[in-house]
Amino acid sequence: MLQQIILRSAPYSASLTDTQAGQHNNQGTHKEIVLEVKEGSIPPMRPNVPRAACAGDLYQLMEQSWSEFASDRPPFSRIKGFLKKIVGRGSDNIIDHLLERMEIYANNLEEQVAEKTRQFMEEKARSEELLSQLLPKVIAAALTRGEVVAPESYESVSIYFSDICGFTTICAVIPPLEVVTLLNSLYTLFDGIMEEYDVYKVETIGDAYMVASGLPIRNGRRHASEIANVSLRIRRDITSFPLPGKLHESLKVRIGIHSGPCVAGIVGHKMPRYCLFGDTVNVASRMESTGEPMKIQTSETLKDLLDKTGGFELQERGEIHVKGKGTMKTFWLMGSLDGNGTRLAAPAAESSITATRLETI
Repeated sequence: MLQQIILRSAPYSASLTDTQAGQHNNQGTHKEIVLEVKEGSIPPMRPNVPRAACAGDLYQLMEQSWSEFASDRPPFSRIKGFLKKIVGRGSDNIIDHLLERMEIYANNLEEQVAEKTRQFMEEKARSEELLSQLLPKVIAAALTRGEVVAPESYESVSIYFSDICGFTTICAVIPPLEVVTLLNSLYTLFDGIMEEYDVYKVETIGDAYMVASGLPIRNGRRHASEIANVSLRIRRDITSFPLPGKLHESLKVRIGIHSGPCVAGIVGHKMPRYCLFGDTVNVASRMESTGEPMKIQTSETLKDLLDKTGGFELQERGEIHVKGKGTMKTFWLMGSLDGNGTRLAAPAAESSITATRLETI
């Protein structure tokens, strides 16, 4: 502001006399000037003001106002008093008005900066929340900090796959918009269930739904029971899921679960995905595809983990042929058991989730 008063020109611009003579400064564009000032180079970026353009004391005051350290800058009261002294008493009203305008401008600028900062922080929080819904929170936090997330190996995790039986027939009966609404409502139900267990929703592809437990944060052997509980809960809750009027039969799902080692990591820079790789993923998918409607097929590996944990009822299915694996012994997960060995029903779904899906349908 003192530079503008001395040169009677805009910030970082040439003096009025130089401008009229066709001379302009070479300090760059507005964006370049702001970046230079922000960089804090030595000497710092400041307007070009000839020393002969004003009194020495005024020039010194302007230099103090440009100090990199706020504690070294003079307050407005000192600037105001000094300018009154320099200009003279005859122009008190003009100087008072000018400095009052300067103070109002400075105060308004502080308010605008505070408001912009608040808006930026709110937008940043929304972006981070959205990112944490697309990726695991620990991974999203690392990416936000600019860190490189390396792929990681896990010795034992449990993976869930499910698929809607007869989905092709459903798509042929109802319009595409209703199909999207149906899937959105169904997966809203599933997502609500996921929040109650130590699991991570990996992805949905069409009517397929994939969930994992034991990554990215390891949870010992508990991943098997977490996936088992999720499977029982989904199988129970889908029986009461409302359907459009054109569909007369209730939805049915095939569910397959398996445990084993895998590798997980971020794939891609645009729309990055947290992907799982390894034979465990393939076997879990085969457990679903070779299963039966409204049944939960589990591998022998996951069955052994559930036996060690206790509290689940399983029934041997026998040996089946699994593509790429040959013959495998599999089991049906029938339900959970209490301490006395009595089968328990899966926990009821949250009423708020039920209300949401009803409104959506």
